[in-house]
Amino acid sequence: MRRFAATALILLLAACAGSSVVQEPWRGTADGWTAVNAGVRPVGLGLPGGVRLAPGVRFAGGLEILAPRGDRMHGLSDLKLAGDDVVAVTDAGDLVRARILLDRRGRLAGLTGLRLRGLTGEDGRAFPTKSDGDAESLAITADGDLIVGFEQRPRLWSYGPLDRITPRPSARAAPPVPPGNEGLEALASGPDGLRAAGEGGGVWDCVVARCVEVAAPPETSPAGSDWRVTGLDRDRAGDGWFVVERLYREPFDMRARLRRMDASGRPGPVLVSLSLPSTTDNFEGVAAVEGASGTRLYIVSDDNDNPRQRTLILAFDVDAPAAGADGDPVRPFR
Repeated sequence: MRRFAATALILLLAACAGSSVVQEPWRGTADGWTAVNAGVRPVGLGLPGGVRLAPGVRFAGGLEILAPRGDRMHGLSDLKLAGDDVVAVTDAGDLVRARILLDRRGRLAGLTGLRLRGLTGEDGRAFPTKSDGDAESLAITADGDLIVGFEQRPRLWSYGPLDRITPRPSARAAPPVPPGNEGLEALASGPDGLRAAGEGGGVWDCVVARCVEVAAPPETSPAGSDWRVTGLDRDRAGDGWFVVERLYREPFDMRARLRRMDASGRPGPVLVSLSLPSTTDNFEGVAAVEGASGTRLYIVSDDNDNPRQRTLILAFDVDAPAAGADGDPVRPFR
């Protein structure tokens, strides 16, 4: 029964995918970077019924990244924007970068110049195990420095300027989250430092030498089937944040949602909800970009190198000054 359900899910999601497009390969020569031979194809929101958008929120395009089984392009766990480039980390300790392509309407249309490099430890060497390199979050500071958060062994490391990554990162203060899958999961740069969140709960504001608790973790850890915070970025149009959350219930109930978080760490209105039979997956990262008429949000999914899942990047536009305020109805996608 589970095999049938999983097969049906694959067929359902693939039915709404566009044809594959070979992305223009990266031809640079920067040290440490390797061109990625991966395909990209457009995806939509799939069948109606599983997507709900708050007033003032619009779908702005989607992509699936296609890579062979076992390729290092699987396992994307967070993303942020640096100019026109998307920067992502993987849970195997790799850094990914590509240029975002938009169509004439400004919708997400493709990626070009995909490239990848391995992150390193404080000794300048490759991580000895996958758990050592379990990068689940990243932030790019106002000065352009790359900060990476690791989950299995919670720590925050600075790799220096994004365009001149150092092989010997420097340690920063990290939140007091437990090791393992309840650990450090979400990270973003703010006006006064970093904001971090644990998958098991809790929110902290961090500077180089210390972290201050903003919202305490729950006394009881959330169950595996509960909503969990997996990504975070700053709302540059205000003093709040955008959060992506996911929920998984066996055998194949995978859901995701985008919502606001206020400055005190309190969860706010839900902007986007994704579930079957529409497009959904294991979304773990979010990036926010302020525009003339609002904010563009990008979310990325971690496919766990599992043929039953996909590596997706979806884009949503949120009108200024706010969408989905308390009491506003959420409309289904049609």
